[in-house]
Amino acid sequence: MRFQDRIAILSGAASGMGLLTAQRLAQEGARVVLTDLHLEAVTAAAAGIVAEGGEAVGVQVDVRCYDQVSAAVELAVKRYGAVDILVNSAGGASSRVCRSPAPFHEQNVEVIEWGLDVNLKGAVLFARAVLGRMLAQGRGVILSLSSVEGVTGSACVDYGAAKTGIIGMTKSLALCGAPHGVRACCVSPGPVLTRPEMANMKTRLGRAAEPDEIVSLILYLCSDEAAFITGANYVIDGGRSIGGMQ
Repeated sequence: MRFQDRIAILSGAASGMGLLTAQRLAQEGARVVLTDLHLEAVTAAAAGIVAEGGEAVGVQVDVRCYDQVSAAVELAVKRYGAVDILVNSAGGASSRVCRSPAPFHEQNVEVIEWGLDVNLKGAVLFARAVLGRMLAQGRGVILSLSSVEGVTGSACVDYGAAKTGIIGMTKSLALCGAPHGVRACCVSPGPVLTRPEMANMKTRLGRAAEPDEIVSLILYLCSDEAAFITGANYVIDGGRSIGGMQ
């Protein structure tokens, strides 16, 4: 029960890595606030955690809108008294999510803006909303999901740029938080089996990651076991970023 009575808020928590992280945090004692753009899905996700004996609430949030982000943080504080952990997991490659596979120089500008806003701006806004409270508490962890493509680059240019930005944001937040006991960490996964097509992405280890492998690293970095870690980016990609992949 590493997270007994800790309060965690997560973006992109109705599915995928965000949902699995919320479930695992709740299993280890955290009270979790799940946020996502899709109201029915995030409400159902929170209800599932409650049905398993955890404590959770689901909130509809568009991470591009600071008023919605701030309101979710206020709800967490009003309901549970604090915010100890923020997990920024909302995001995705714009070309896939928006179903617009055009090359970057022909890509619809609205698609590019979606990619930058959801993958980077949303994380910055959530960090802004929680940081002041964490500084006042003298504790807190901001964990953000980047991607191996934030390290290697991506044909989806806005996605690669945003995920590289997440790494830089993490370092900057660590500088702001360190004097006050607030840590910031980043996890950059390679292919993860949250979607079947991920199995086709090559790695040096010859497979994609199981979602639990990524979440176990996330939980470690959010826990007191990692109390001396801040500002670091952890690449967990089966060796994909080593280079030379055909």
